[in-house]
Amino acid sequence: MQGHCLLQGLAFLLLTVIEDAQESPKLRLVDGGSRCAGRVEILHQHSWGTVCGDSWDLKDAHVVCRQLGCGVAFNALLYAQFGNGSGPIWLTELACTGEEAYLWNCTARGWGKNNCGHSKDAGVICSGFVHLVGGHGSCSGRVEVNSGGEWIPVSDGNFTLPTAQVICAELGCGKAASVLGKLPFREDSEQIWAEEFQCEGQEPGLWFCPRVPCPAGSCPHKGAVQVVCSGYTDVRLMKNGSSQCEGQVEMKTSGGWRTLCASHWNMANANVVCRQLGCGVAISTPKGEYFVEGGDEIWRDRFHCSGSESFLWNCPVTALGVPACAHGNTASVVCSGSQTQMLPQCNDSWSDPAGAAASEGQIANCSDSRQLRLVDGGSHCAGRVEILQQGSWGSICDDSWDLSDAHVVCRQLGCGVALEATISAHFGEGSGPIWLDELNCTGEEAYVWQCPSQSWGQHNCSHKKDAGVICSDFLALRLVSEDQECAGWLEVFYNNTWGSVCHSPMEAVTLSVICRQLGCGDTGTLDFLVPSREGSRPRWVDGIRCRKTDTSLWQCPSDPWKHQSCSPNEESHITCTAWSLPSLVTPPHPGRLQYQAHQAPLSPVPGAASILEHN
Repeated sequence: MQGHCLLQGLAFLLLTVIEDAQESPKLRLVDGGSRCAGRVEILHQHSWGTVCGDSWDLKDAHVVCRQLGCGVAFNALLYAQFGNGSGPIWLTELACTGEEAYLWNCTARGWGKNNCGHSKDAGVICSGFVHLVGGHGSCSGRVEVNSGGEWIPVSDGNFTLPTAQVICAELGCGKAASVLGKLPFREDSEQIWAEEFQCEGQEPGLWFCPRVPCPAGSCPHKGAVQVVCSGYTDVRLMKNGSSQCEGQVEMKTSGGWRTLCASHWNMANANVVCRQLGCGVAISTPKGEYFVEGGDEIWRDRFHCSGSESFLWNCPVTALGVPACAHGNTASVVCSGSQTQMLPQCNDSWSDPAGAAASEGQIANCSDSRQLRLVDGGSHCAGRVEILQQGSWGSICDDSWDLSDAHVVCRQLGCGVALEATISAHFGEGSGPIWLDELNCTGEEAYVWQCPSQSWGQHNCSHKKDAGVICSDFLALRLVSEDQECAGWLEVFYNNTWGSVCHSPMEAVTLSVICRQLGCGDTGTLDFLVPSREGSRPRWVDGIRCRKTDTSLWQCPSDPWKHQSCSPNEESHITCTAWSLPSLVTPPHPGRLQYQAHQAPLSPVPGAASILEHN
């Protein structure tokens, strides 16, 4: 009997411990867009409730940020700036010292005792425990962590991909695309984080990963570590419901698997996919051949690969102004097979390029051994035409160079149609061989080297006659103002004409992308009180919705290009954070100055911050 009572007592004690564990309060931030910003909420007595803003200040907010592993508080917000909560108002009139381990350890009225309404709910914006700096946007750069007052770099010693995955997820940046080491620190004497992170990859944030102190407080390393996050995380070819070396091209994003559109899909893109999957080289790109009904909306992002990239998501991407994809028009690839399989060698290296057209199979093989690019135009869709042949990049002579030849170049690069075929080294003189001369394309060829011409390397030209192209998908961006560098009317150069950008629904992420791209700081604001301007111009694009992983405006999804996308009073006038610091504006690209000097539409505008497409 005594033993039975003892067992009952132990059971009661165990149950009490469990209940106490279940009753331990929990803390979270909600409706702020990340786990480190939002309305302060506490789970107490099985109910989530809020904190009253009476007496709420930075010391109280510091406790919240530290408890959540979110660095230090940037701002303590009052009056439900993250929206009204619901449920109980658990705490009010907090008087934290800032050193407490838990918010409910601070001096305050008793639980649930208050005379507040949810219109006074308290909020916090924390610095976060980790950020990426020195990259393109907030989703790439050197890893730094917050020590409670300053940002300290993390070294590349034993830094793992699972740790990078946790960081990218915490920052809302998708998946880790790459981890780079051996980067120089900003200063030789810079303090380095003295712990090694040992994340498994599933932790909710870097703060929650296991850490091991470095021996003697110094981690062995070869430099700083950089992480590049990507909205794209995987690629596959699907045929008959299984992943193979041929089939419909699908990419995995944070939203799941998406099928790619066949518009602007080409052999250079296909080669990258085949190599990335260990499937050899691309044989063909049949449109829609493997299309399966019932899939999600077709992904509209256009990839512009040179063919040498290791991953499809390393290629330049454009989504701005891209229309919805036609039903069933999905991108497909047929690869040669295993990575070790070899195709016959291209044997027309010094024969007439037109002669290679005798065998369709031979064309594919030769095409795989060459690459095409446009350089010194500030964009992959404008510049001097160069071909990689026999391991050397060389140019094309402008003798007989015309729009039919230029059309082939633009289509091959996925850059639309040719607006201009430039001559006389318009984009500067190249170097190396002059590979082709006297081209006579019909405009329908798949590759520029299929056009009739003199033999490879046979010409009577110098680099003063290097040929160039300006394609319709060439884009440029500027702010137009009378007297300011980083504030003004936002304009985009599209289809050979400057036009305005519509402001709906331009959010903070979009403004940040624009200002960063112009070299005008990290943030910006829309100016609604500026009077509408006079004159007529295209209003090219509306509905821009940039994602955190986008590094330029060109990557941001939007409504399709239209000549009049909105009314005149909806044109965007923005002010970037660095509007008073003209030295921060990206210096002009040499090709841009040359292009502006010859093209009236791109003539400099007083006070206009301007940048061409850099992908």
